[in-house]
Amino acid sequence: MSRRPPLGQHFLRDPKLLTQIVDALEPTPGDVVVEIGAGQGALTVVLAPRVQRVIAIERDRRLANDCGLRIADCGFRNVAVVAGDALKLNWPALIEPRLANPQSTIANPQFKVVGNIPYAITSPLIDKALTPPLPERIVFLMQREVADRLAAPPGSRAYGALSVGVQATCRVERLLTVRAGAFHPAPRVASALVRLTPRPDPVVSPAEAPAFRAFVTACFTRRRKQLRNVVIAATGRPAAAVLAGLGQLGLDPTARPETLAPEQFARLLRWGRGL
Repeated sequence: MSRRPPLGQHFLRDPKLLTQIVDALEPTPGDVVVEIGAGQGALTVVLAPRVQRVIAIERDRRLANDCGLRIADCGFRNVAVVAGDALKLNWPALIEPRLANPQSTIANPQFKVVGNIPYAITSPLIDKALTPPLPERIVFLMQREVADRLAAPPGSRAYGALSVGVQATCRVERLLTVRAGAFHPAPRVASALVRLTPRPDPVVSPAEAPAFRAFVTACFTRRRKQLRNVVIAATGRPAAAVLAGLGQLGLDPTARPETLAPEQFARLLRWGRGL
């Protein structure tokens, strides 16, 4: 690269790491994979021989053109390079209609998602990837700090609203840390590879998800306060009712929100909504 990428990309140049990312996706010959941030196609050419089809999305049109040329030079006929913003594109619509299943969030998953994603839009991309219909598996290379938050257990310092929201829907695996020298140009922060696998028994349904996210976020804005005070503020219920409700749910009113598991937040939400 002769100049710094205009959109702040950090391109992978470590062949071993590229293979590890593809391996983490656990590809099969019948898979359709949506790749986010294809760049010049370094990951694409490692992935393409192992799956049925790749939809490679790249926002930078110049890079999308470079990626398309590289794919053509390699002779791959199973790759479609899409120049566009991954946050705005309808990913399932890029796949044949028969492969999308909007009737279910998890049954018969038909595609996987992978990418070396821009740090500045990590959270929105995760939200996008977890919008039904859900992929069978998601593998993202991201800022290590965000990876730590995604995988953090209840009670830990990194545990927060992002942890709860994602863990309510997915099994989170923080696979490995990536050195800055694996990229060009080298980022100023460490990176980590994360694998998200949608749960067959999600804590909340898609219909509940917006209210759940709002409730959890409200709780964590008061993470150092006792649970009874947090729930009073988040639900508007009187103190006596909240204390009684926490007792019914088996929750300690003096606990901190950061000690609750996603399942406990879901029970609290439903109690607060009278469900």
